[in-house]
Amino acid sequence: MTGLFKGMGYVFKGFSLITQKGIRPFVAMPLLINILIFAGGIWLASSQVDRWMDHLLPSWLSWLEWLLWPLFIVMIFFAVFYTFTMIANIISAPFNSLLAEQIEKRLNGLPVADFQGFKSIPSLMTRTFRSEASKLWYMAKWGILLILITIIPGVNVISPLAWTIFGAWMLAIEYADYPMGNHELFFNDELQTLKKHSAHALGFGWILSLMTAIPFLNFFAMPVGVAGGTALWVDELSKSHRERLSVSSR
Repeated sequence: MTGLFKGMGYVFKGFSLITQKGIRPFVAMPLLINILIFAGGIWLASSQVDRWMDHLLPSWLSWLEWLLWPLFIVMIFFAVFYTFTMIANIISAPFNSLLAEQIEKRLNGLPVADFQGFKSIPSLMTRTFRSEASKLWYMAKWGILLILITIIPGVNVISPLAWTIFGAWMLAIEYADYPMGNHELFFNDELQTLKKHSAHALGFGWILSLMTAIPFLNFFAMPVGVAGGTALWVDELSKSHRERLSVSSR
């Protein structure tokens, strides 16, 4: 429980970090991309939710509609907004890597470099594409299972909880990836490190999941997630990674 609550706290720490002088220029592009993507997600979820509800709830469970309807609403919004979060992160991945780099410099007491534009973005493209592809493949494998749970009558009662846990875990992976990727860590290494701090990761990802479902706040979810994930890396994950390297080198 301590790890869970501590992980939640990194979201609030992320809010504080993105408002600091010297960091704000690196927030602008991820924030703009997130606003555009989530505006589309809000419109889609609002306009289609009734139709999706009709397909998700089988007729023989219609008598439970009053109880299940709020759960399915939660599931739909988490699924839609998490999908749009992934799209936004793929588009803005190079910019997020730059933001994570500047946040880590600030947290380690190093001077934050003056903003020089986005000249370094081309060098980040190959690395970020490989990282995003690995995350998408991991998400697809588990996503298939969750989709099956969602469409099987009776079993789909647990799907809102399953989607919530999965969404929190994937968001933790998504945003911890940027600082870890800046240290040339690849997806499997990142996954092993996060598993050692699963409570921190789930707490952090759960609060971010809530942010993605709340209009206006979801616009800030990406830069806050990058900043909070970088703080989590500096405080917790980097130490575990160094310990794992030390053990493996013996």
